[in-house]
Amino acid sequence: MDTIVATMVDVVFPLSGTCLPREHRQALADALERALPGLTAWPGLGVHRVNVVAGGTLLSQRARLALRVRREQQAALAPLNGAQLEVGPCALQLGQGQVRELLAHGTLYSHLVSAGIDDEIEFQAGVERELESLGVRGRAICGRRHVVAVQGEGDVTGFSLMLDGLSPADSLQMLEAGLGRHRALGCGVFVPHRSAAALRA
Repeated sequence: MDTIVATMVDVVFPLSGTCLPREHRQALADALERALPGLTAWPGLGVHRVNVVAGGTLLSQRARLALRVRREQQAALAPLNGAQLEVGPCALQLGQGQVRELLAHGTLYSHLVSAGIDDEIEFQAGVERELESLGVRGRAICGRRHVVAVQGEGDVTGFSLMLDGLSPADSLQMLEAGLGRHRALGCGVFVPHRSAAALRA
């Protein structure tokens, strides 16, 4: 059986620092744009959510900054190697970026998908319509409601989302395309997951 090679990759940078604002999506996107002008406008760019210690602003010792980019764009991220990012009141030092291939997985999870819809039932229906339009078959499971501050828009509502029962081709399609808006803020970026426990986390 032939292996499907993704057109996108994750470039993962080690992070050094003592803190990161818990709500850091916009500030992180702004810092990345200052470090590499034009980055946040790259077609298809996805910025993974950075984990902080639960209930606080301490940066996890295992924290990484991962950027999902087109395969041919990875070399253009070189200016970020060793860069210092000022994210709100916190200074973060990036290490050397390493390429991580996207691998198909039957269950995918996104911490927050933003579709401009506040109602959970309408959101679920919108997701199912979008999956149908993409030709993706699988079960969509809506999770917790989240609110993220977006520059120029104010507070934007989204929901965590799990996609289950995906074929390898559909899984890679969702990893590459994502769902919803504000991908540079970490919204709609999917990662493999093993169980529905993520929705209760």
